Amino acid sequence: MTISRFEVFQAVVDSGSLTKAGEMLNLTQSGVSHAITSLENELGFPLLTRGRSGIQLTHNGERMLTYIRDILSLHDRMKQEAAAIKGLDVGVVRIGTFTSVAALWLPHIIKTFEEIHPGITVKLFEGDYLTLEDWVSNGVIDCGFITSPTSQSLKFLPLKKDKMLCILSEEHPLHNQDHISFEQIQTEPLIMPSKGWDNEIKQIFTENNIKPNVKFKVSDDQAIIAMVKNNLGISIRPEMTLAHLPDNIRIVNLESEYFRSIGIATKLTMSPAAKKFIDCAHSWLTDHNLLDF
Repeated sequence: MTISRFEVFQAVVDSGSLTKAGEMLNLTQSGVSHAITSLENELGFPLLTRGRSGIQLTHNGERMLTYIRDILSLHDRMKQEAAAIKGLDVGVVRIGTFTSVAALWLPHIIKTFEEIHPGITVKLFEGDYLTLEDWVSNGVIDCGFITSPTSQSLKFLPLKKDKMLCILSEEHPLHNQDHISFEQIQTEPLIMPSKGWDNEIKQIFTENNIKPNVKFKVSDDQAIIAMVKNNLGISIRPEMTLAHLPDNIRIVNLESEYFRSIGIATKLTMSPAAKKFIDCAHSWLTDHNLLDF
C-alpha cells in the first residue's frame, strides 16, 4: 500500500467523483480508477460502489476511511515537522468555516497568514455547525470555526461571544421597542434557520419554554433577511450576520441576553501548519479588539 493510493481514495470520497478527484490530483480518470482498484485488491474487499447516484462508500470503505485519514494526517504532519527542522515553512492547512466568519474574518486572517507563511497553502471548507464538527472529528479538516458546546474529544479555543438579536421589518408593529419579550416572540410568525444552523435559537426556546410559530425554515442568512424585509415574519440572528442590513429592517434586543460562542476546534493533536494558522487568527482578532474571551 502506498500513500498516493490513500490520497486518491480520500480525494474520491471528498469530491464524490472520480473525475473531480483526478482534477484535484492532476490525474486522469483511468489513473484514479486504477489506484482505487489496486487499493481494493490489496485490502481484499470493495471500498466504493459506483452507481447512477455517484460514488458511495461501502460499509468496509467507511471503516477504512477513518484509518486512511489518520495516516494521511500523520504523514502530512511528519512532512511539516521535517520541514520545520530544516528551517522551512511549508504544508497545507484545511480550514472549516461558516458564512459570517468567512465574510467578516477570514479574508483578513488569510491575507495576514499568507504574508507571514507564504509556503503554507490554505484550503477552505464551508458547512454548518454540525458538519464542521464532524469534519474536524473525522480528519477532513485540520481545524474549524464552530460554536460551542463541542464534543469532548475535540480541543476548543473560544474566540468571541456573538450576541443574539431579533430582526423585524419597519412595517412590523413591534419594531420601535427597545426589546422584545419571549412571550411576544412566541406569538409572531418566525423565520427559522435550518437544522445545523439553529443550535443557539433552539437553546433560547428550550430555556424559556417557547413554542415558536415557525413559518419558514431556510439555511441562507440573506434569504432570512429578505423574508424579514418583506414582513413575512421576524427572526433571531447572531450579530455577526447582520453587518449589512437593508434600511427597512430594525434590530431589537431580546428580553434577556444570549450569545453564540464562536471558537476554533481541533483534534487534541494538530499539525504545525494548523497551529500556525490558529495563532495567526488569535493574533488578528486580538489586534482588532474582536477577541472577548
